[in-house]
Amino acid sequence: MDKKINEEQVTELILAAQSASSASFLQAYTIIGVEDDKLKGKIAELAGNQPFISEGSHFFVFCADLQRLHRLSQERNIDIQPMLEGVDAILAGAIDASLAAQNMTVAAESMGLGVCYIGGIRDAIVEISDLLELPDYVFPVFGLVVGYPKAKNELKPRIPMAGIYHIDKYNKDTDEIINEYEETTRRYYTSRISNSSNKTWGDGTVNSFHRLSRMGMKDYLNKQGLAKK
Repeated sequence: MDKKINEEQVTELILAAQSASSASFLQAYTIIGVEDDKLKGKIAELAGNQPFISEGSHFFVFCADLQRLHRLSQERNIDIQPMLEGVDAILAGAIDASLAAQNMTVAAESMGLGVCYIGGIRDAIVEISDLLELPDYVFPVFGLVVGYPKAKNELKPRIPMAGIYHIDKYNKDTDEIINEYEETTRRYYTSRISNSSNKTWGDGTVNSFHRLSRMGMKDYLNKQGLAKK
């Protein structure tokens, strides 16, 4: 991602993100554009040594943000602390941030840009929150690198629709579909041009969950004034 996107494009991306749906119109998210090269370098190192964070044209951190709601409730002498300390508040913020990010992604791709989500932000969530000077009731959900891709990646095969889309009730009989999908992804990974390997979707996802336990997340959220119940 050598070529830089311009400020007009950045504005268009932010406006696209803001046009996303929001539960109860909370708009419970904030987008931080990381422009300082040293700051991007520090975040790249903390987020799993991912160089494209600092090499990409633009890097955005999407945060769940309940602090605006907290301040407004105090001004009105309305106690929303029980709600802020519940799990639903962090879900609302994370969902709003995710919807905004996906809107930005669709807009970016329509402009011929490439994107890469960075979940590694949560690997060092305390340190990165300090770097970004996040206040109480705010936490980073993920990062998003946006820029002009040097090459177009091959499209990864998705789970067949029958394994994802169920009618009227949850379908528990999808093992065969997933097993077939496992073989589909093995063929994909072994035949792709770059970073080929003999693995399946299950190998990658299970190992990722096993490796990234992030067991300190609740303590961090509690420190931010959230998820105390």
